[in-house]
Order: sequence, then C-alpha cells, then structure tokens
Amino acid sequence: MAKKETKAEKRARVTRVLAALDQEYGTEYICYLNHETPWQLLIAVILSAQCTDARVNMVTADLFQKYDSPEKFADAHLKELEQDIHSLGFYHMKAKNIISCCKDLVEKYGGEVPKTMEELTGLAGVGRKTANVILGNIYNQPSIVVDTHVKRISKKLGFAKSDDPEKIEYELMEILPRDHWILWNIQIITLGRSICIARSPKCRDCFLKELCPSAVTGENEERKNKT
Repeated sequence: MAKKETKAEKRARVTRVLAALDQEYGTEYICYLNHETPWQLLIAVILSAQCTDARVNMVTADLFQKYDSPEKFADAHLKELEQDIHSLGFYHMKAKNIISCCKDLVEKYGGEVPKTMEELTGLAGVGRKTANVILGNIYNQPSIVVDTHVKRISKKLGFAKSDDPEKIEYELMEILPRDHWILWNIQIITLGRSICIARSPKCRDCFLKELCPSAVTGENEERKNKT
C-alpha cells in the first residue's frame, strides 16, 4: 500500500505540477469560445453544454450576426432560435434559457452582464461553471471553472475527491494559489484534449507522469489496449 501523502507533500507536489503546466502551456489566458462582447461569451457558454467549443464557434459565427444584441435575443421567436442552434443539441432548453436570460439582461441590467456570482447564477441557464467563466474571462476575478476535463484530471492527480463540481471547485480553491485559479481550467483543458484523453490517456508521454498518482495505472491500461 502506498504511503499516504502529507499536506506538506501535497503542497509541494501542487507547486511542481503548476510549474510544469506553466512551462508546457504558458500562462496566457485563453478562451476557446469566440466572442467580442461579454454577452456573447455568456450565450456561447450556455450553448456549449454537452457540446464542443469548436462546434459552438461554427454556429455563433452566423448567430451573432443575426442576433447582434441582447435585445434581439430577448425578442427572438423561440422556434426560430431553436432552428438556429439545432445542431448543438439540447436546443429546446438552450433556446428557452437564452431568451429568458437576455430578457433579464435587458430589463434588470441594462443589457450589461452582471459581475457577481449571485447575480449571474440568477440568470436562466447559468450555473456556477458558466458564472465562473464570465467572472474569470471578462472581469478577471479569480475563479475555478470545473468542466469535465478539470473534474476528471483533478481527481486523477489526487487534488479533488468529490464527484460534485461545486465541491471540487472548493477543494481546488484550498490547494491552488489564486493566481492559478483561472489558468487551471485553461491548462487542464489543453492537457485533457492532447494527452490525458478520457478514453485513452497517453501516460507514457505525459510531462506530469512523475507527479500523477494515476499515471502507472494509466500506463498499464495503455499496454493492455495495445495487446
């Protein structure tokens, strides 16, 4: 049985993991959803549920020309908007939420995207994940976005135990320095798409393999898949 990691040892490992991520991916803030305004990002994130960022960007290229203001989304015809976003999946609920969300943006906030977690999560279709994307990318407020990559890889690294995204958010807040809260999502998404792939993690090629408690298991799994 492996020796249990002490708090001091975990803190030291966190520091090494962050340094490795910074060296490999840099520290530039990147948003994978195309947008020119805060309200466009808000809608793009709502659309991204259970869908790839690349697919959302394909749809919003035309969508944001047709609906070029929150007011136009607020006044959109539900069935027409559903057809406009049909290819993204869950289009019934997404269209309904976007119209309701934009009505609140216009009527309550003068068309501006609010700046607090409480106000953001009060909008239709906006949970903590979406709110944290806005707070981090638009208002530069330290926040941790827990998507599927962050949830999976944070647990593999032993930095989170819960299956609940909100609890994982708080677990990560305790061990990650605030200057890496936003970066964690950006860097882990890149890692999850290129190396730590859910169905076939490339543990032998991973620059974190010496720091990841799950790396040996993943490497064995690689061998088994190739036999």
